[in-house]
Parts: sequence; C-alpha cells; structure tokens
Amino acid sequence: MFYSFIRYVVAGIVWLINGRYKLLGTDKLPEGNYILVGPHRTWWEPLFFALAGRPRKFSFMAKKELFKNPILRWILVHANAFSVDRDHPGPSAIKTPVKNLKKTELSLIMFPSGSRHSEEMKGGALMIAKLSGAPLVPIVYQGPVKFSGLFKRKNVTMAFGDPIYVDKRVKINEETTAELGDNLQTAFDKLDDEIDPDWVYVDPNPKKKTEIK
Repeated sequence: MFYSFIRYVVAGIVWLINGRYKLLGTDKLPEGNYILVGPHRTWWEPLFFALAGRPRKFSFMAKKELFKNPILRWILVHANAFSVDRDHPGPSAIKTPVKNLKKTELSLIMFPSGSRHSEEMKGGALMIAKLSGAPLVPIVYQGPVKFSGLFKRKNVTMAFGDPIYVDKRVKINEETTAELGDNLQTAFDKLDDEIDPDWVYVDPNPKKKTEIK
C-alpha cells in the first residue's frame, strides 16, 4: 500500500520538476519477476527505474547506514528496501532478494557495479539470478547526472534491453562473473547507442571513484 502511494508521489514530483520521461524497449520486459540492472549513474536512478517498470513493484538494496535514522528506516522498509553492508555483505544480501523473487510479486532493482563510482561488475547479480531463476533485464538512464540538472527540464530517457537468463548449473567464479560483466556492459553500450550515440556519461564526482573488489 505504502509502496504504491509513494510511487505516485514520486511520479508527480518527477513530472513537476523534470517533465515526462521517455521509455524504449518496454516490449522486452518478461512476464513474472525479473532483476532490473543498470550502470549506476545517479542516486535517483532507483526512483526512475521503479517508475519505468510500472505497474510491477520492486525491492531494492540500500546501504545499512541509511537505516540508522528511524524515520528514514520506516520509509525504506515500507518501500521494500532491505539493508546491505557494502563493506561486509552477509548471506542476507543474497537470500533476501532471492526469497522475494521466488515467493513474492516483487522484482528487484540492483546495480551490478555496486557504486556510482565503480565500473567493475560484481558477482551478486549473477548469484541472485542463478538461485532465483529470474532473468536479468538491462536498463540504462540518460539524463541529468547532477541534481540541479533535473530542474532544467532536461528530460530523461530510459531503455530496456533483452532479458539475460542464467543457467542454474553455471558455476560462480571469476570467469563466469567476468563473462556476465562483459555481456551486461555490451548491453548497456547498445542501449546507450539506441537512445543517443553521442551521449557520454561523465561522473560528477570522479575523485570518489574507487576500485571495488
């Protein structure tokens, strides 16, 4: 109930400050739950991705620090967020989304690189897809990457790619994780070209970029 309400609120705010967003490739979305994955370019992307996937509802990962504030924690929990320790992720980082994908009507929004300042793909997306049986659906965001840009009504465009299914028999290791990372990056590049081949993402905070292993 709260999730549906807050999504309507967010949709109204987005329309007021930035106008209508554009979606490409909606016909590629599969039936049933899926894992929406994209390169992490802004902190507000999860909001836009949740709007793009309507009417399907989503859960998403949020760093544990955000749950320290009781008011914000209440909002996050009721918006289907779950806490993840980025420095020391425990089993729940995999078990919780897998359970949601298999036993509820919640799909998942996640960013395989984990950080807005890292381009390295992690194995979490591969493991969750394997255990849940849900496909990975690539998505890219093209639009303002600075919050002030949203108010200039530089409209946002998002594009969905073809679902990527992970065989449950695949072994999770450096090779398969790297292969998935290459496949996802290829999909992201293709979607970016479809929207605007001249668009280039520039990290607004390049000094924060770190290598995450």
